[in-house]
Amino acid sequence: MTTVVQIEGLSKHFVLRKEKSLKERVVNFGRSRKHREDFWALRDIDLQIESGTTLGLIGPNGSGKSTLLKMVGGILQPDSGSVKIRGRLAALLELGAGFHPDLTGRENVYLNASILGLSRVQIDRYFDAIVDFSGIEAFIDTQVKFYSSGMYVRLAFAVAVHVDPDILLVDEVLAVGDEPFQRKCLERIREFQAEGRTIVMVTHGLDQVAEFCDRAVVLEKGRIVTDGTPREALRTLRADFEEVRQEEVERRQLAEEHTLNRAIARFTGISLATSSGVTSSAEIAPGEQLTVLMETFTSGEVTDFKIGVGIATPLGTVLWSTTTELLGDEVPPMRGTGMYQFALRDIPLTAGEYTIQTTLSGLDGREIHHVPAAAQFSVDDTLSSIGPVRLAASFDVRV
Repeated sequence: MTTVVQIEGLSKHFVLRKEKSLKERVVNFGRSRKHREDFWALRDIDLQIESGTTLGLIGPNGSGKSTLLKMVGGILQPDSGSVKIRGRLAALLELGAGFHPDLTGRENVYLNASILGLSRVQIDRYFDAIVDFSGIEAFIDTQVKFYSSGMYVRLAFAVAVHVDPDILLVDEVLAVGDEPFQRKCLERIREFQAEGRTIVMVTHGLDQVAEFCDRAVVLEKGRIVTDGTPREALRTLRADFEEVRQEEVERRQLAEEHTLNRAIARFTGISLATSSGVTSSAEIAPGEQLTVLMETFTSGEVTDFKIGVGIATPLGTVLWSTTTELLGDEVPPMRGTGMYQFALRDIPLTAGEYTIQTTLSGLDGREIHHVPAAAQFSVDDTLSSIGPVRLAASFDVRV
């Protein structure tokens, strides 16, 4: 397969100034570096993207996703390393990039398309299709400085997808469009995929990564931490998010323990029991019972709480959940080590892999401890339906 984007040893840093006012900046101008700090947006990035790939760049805010996309698009220059592009590239980066605010929509179509490499004759040929796709015919002769953010995106995307790009870069800009236009854009992306074009997208919509991408890269603090399938990447990212969230919960619990004299409680072990034994990763047959065994520990007495259990896909989509409160069960006060279990009978899931989620929370809704992937299990079933739910079905010919 042909490599269309080759990135080698790519690094980029920005200087963060610590002065809080213009006066401080003037006073400290030309002095020591103690008033400046180097922020490395990217560090030693090596990435190879093949033709026909749809690649998702994901990660927390400030991880370097947009910076990397801008460097691929030629907007930013690296401090070190190189980016090599093969083919025509169209980029949807910052809102309004490539548009002049004092020009009309019509004039900006010609400006933007010419920047992307089209001749005047080619733009004339595509112009009506671009305007029709954008859906802003009534405003095409209005200066774009009067456009809403959604109108900006409509026109920019319409131009980008009509310049016949080999590589399309998309940076979160579709988030500002309305739902019908987003659907239209995603349909066009599917057409590009079917035509074998290369797409690189930055998005916080993880469902879009799972649905559209065949490869995903997780960036963290300017470095690649995962490069693999969307499932692998999303698992890494969600684990990172959960780790940060859990640290915040634990900090809050510690504060409450000292200020409110409230005990800390948490899960210390989760396992699954089947007819084959007890394990943290089970395989069950359709209709087989699965028992979730829970062990907890508290630093003092905990009352007025509930325990929850749920089943989710490996990507984190919850398929089912319940709590002791919903089941009408009251949990006795918890002190020290506790042992609990949920018996899940006749699980109506089709063949596939699933995760068990567990939650401790107060009856007032306050979260105490949540484990999003406490254990894993798989269902071994013959393929008789599509989707996660297994239902009894039959077919007859009506006469």
